[in-house]
Amino acid sequence: MSVRAKKHLGQHFLNDENIARKIADSLSFKGYDEVLEIGPGMGVLTKYLIKQNKHLSVIELDRESVAYLLENFPDLKGSILQGDFLKLNLEEIFKGQQVAIIGNFPYNISSQILFKAIEYRHVVPEFSGMFQKEVAQRITQGPGSKTYGILSVISQAFYTAEYLFTVPPEVFNPPPKVESGVIRLVRKEDYELPVKPKFFFRVVKTAFNQRRKTLRNSLKSFGLSDKLREDAIFARRPEQLSVEEFIELTQKLAQDNSENG
Repeated sequence: MSVRAKKHLGQHFLNDENIARKIADSLSFKGYDEVLEIGPGMGVLTKYLIKQNKHLSVIELDRESVAYLLENFPDLKGSILQGDFLKLNLEEIFKGQQVAIIGNFPYNISSQILFKAIEYRHVVPEFSGMFQKEVAQRITQGPGSKTYGILSVISQAFYTAEYLFTVPPEVFNPPPKVESGVIRLVRKEDYELPVKPKFFFRVVKTAFNQRRKTLRNSLKSFGLSDKLREDAIFARRPEQLSVEEFIELTQKLAQDNSENG
């Protein structure tokens, strides 16, 4: 029995054992006992994760893949969640325990998967997996790069992000039209921000929505006071700011709003 790749689910099955092993080995497996694999398909990555002697759970939306996993991976009995990861309450499922997330993510929802992990950052110490190469680069790039943007800043505010390696299309069935990239995120010790996360997200998204403008112009909607408008940081463009400077910028805006609101 094998599983037919379904286009509407964004399925591209990895068939390179060496790459699967490298992805499985990208997690440190330190400081947690729970691992959740998203979209295991036919289990090419799963079999290497099972060998890590951690409690592995998998979540799979495709019924055909679930049947395949049940038949071929008896060790997973009771640990296969059939459903949509984006609707999962990680805290409830894992009872507040720390859980690492890993997978060959469907390209069409990979950014949403990342944002979901960030939402549950208090229980997700590590996150590793495969994205479309362009998205992987966006997540891991630093300031000054053309690909540095919303994904970069929001991910790196909470996690240390590392681009591990590139994966060519021909190791998948069916082959995607683009290259893939594998990344690893490790949660920072000081991942709790000194500002409200919701406000921070709003500042970052608003700034990059007009990335060619200076912050003085792109952040007009925040009702900047005359004093704040003269701050040197507002003469810069968003891609010139480090993550730390975005946090500092958010603090200034929050203070300005409270003083003038």
